[in-house]
Amino acid sequence: MSEHILTHKQGRVGVITLNRPDVLNAWHSEMRQQLIAALEEFSSDDSLGAIVLTGAGERAFSAGQDLNETRSFDAERAKSWVGEWETLYDKLRSSPKPIIAALNGVAAGSAFQVALLCDFRIAHADVRMGQPEINSGIASTTGPWIMREHLGLARTIDLTLSGRLMNADESHALGLINRLVAADQVLPEALALGEELADKPPVAMRLDRQRFKEITEPGFRDCLEAGVRIQGEAYASGEPARMMELFLKRRNG
Repeated sequence: MSEHILTHKQGRVGVITLNRPDVLNAWHSEMRQQLIAALEEFSSDDSLGAIVLTGAGERAFSAGQDLNETRSFDAERAKSWVGEWETLYDKLRSSPKPIIAALNGVAAGSAFQVALLCDFRIAHADVRMGQPEINSGIASTTGPWIMREHLGLARTIDLTLSGRLMNADESHALGLINRLVAADQVLPEALALGEELADKPPVAMRLDRQRFKEITEPGFRDCLEAGVRIQGEAYASGEPARMMELFLKRRNG
């Protein structure tokens, strides 16, 4: 099996690396399943006190969904696709250990959402973040939910409908990036923070994360229910397939 996800331990920190640098670490179903398994393994490992999530290469944390997969979806496959994201997002939300995103490059679409589901985000000045799904014909459902939790409705509408990417300064000013450091210090800074958090009382850490999940659970469940309905309608229209073909032609042209 291809290693779309790499894992290793460094001290009391488990490191998960998204490993498809040739496609900017964009994920497909197999990669998502490997990421879920890695999160489950580290979350249940008593020798670890924190998890760091990063990307391979220097260009991207992750470009989000691999459009080569989704451009062939029909309405029914789009609905089951929502279920795959539910499993991944629930795994991130349910871990008893704090999760740090070491953003080594762009975090777009679902990767932006994954970064926001982490507890901390460390990045460098060239990182860009945002929700460009509309540009490839994908209607956003989980994205607006998690963005609104962090940013409020006005900025969520801006990012969802414009599809623009924010630079690191804007993301930092909005509180989406916790620390801006030099590019070669992103992972070391994340590991140092991971060790610091690993020293915190583990029961309190687990209960605090559990409480954050409880607070946001109604919105999470609502966006998933809406996602099944909205993605089914969107893919039945044929628009996502058309727009993804155009997007990929422009990108590869």
